[in-house]
Amino acid sequence: MQTPAPIELQRLAFLIEAESSQLRDFLALLEREESLLVSGDIDGLPALTAEKNERYRQLQRLHDDRARLLGRGGLANDAAALRKLCARAPKILARWDESLALAARARERNAINGRLIAERMQHNQGALSVLLSAANHPQLYDAGGHSRPTGSGRSLGSA
Repeated sequence: MQTPAPIELQRLAFLIEAESSQLRDFLALLEREESLLVSGDIDGLPALTAEKNERYRQLQRLHDDRARLLGRGGLANDAAALRKLCARAPKILARWDESLALAARARERNAINGRLIAERMQHNQGALSVLLSAANHPQLYDAGGHSRPTGSGRSLGSA
């Protein structure tokens, strides 16, 4: 591994700082998403999902930029290589560790939200099944509120 030029180390520090900041914002979005899902306020989800997708794309661009920077130095884009590279830059290393912790929290929060969405979809599917089943049964009451027989046998006079 070659020693990076100071400008490359500065660029790496910038990318890690930006990634950490984006991860904090992404985590806040995931927390808002969880709050909306728990409260059942699904009206806010489409806008939040669009914002979440945009934040994810920004994170991916930062990751790709970091991979290219490390690749130019002949390094793999992994935690071990970055840790070795930043061994003499404790501030950058601390920010990298923070980024890793934030990414782990985001993964965890995203998994929780995924389970909440699956539960809500299962509940909605159950409610829809009940409604569709009820639509296939004849009405038990007429417009005046009087009960109607719901015989399922043959009509009188039919063979």
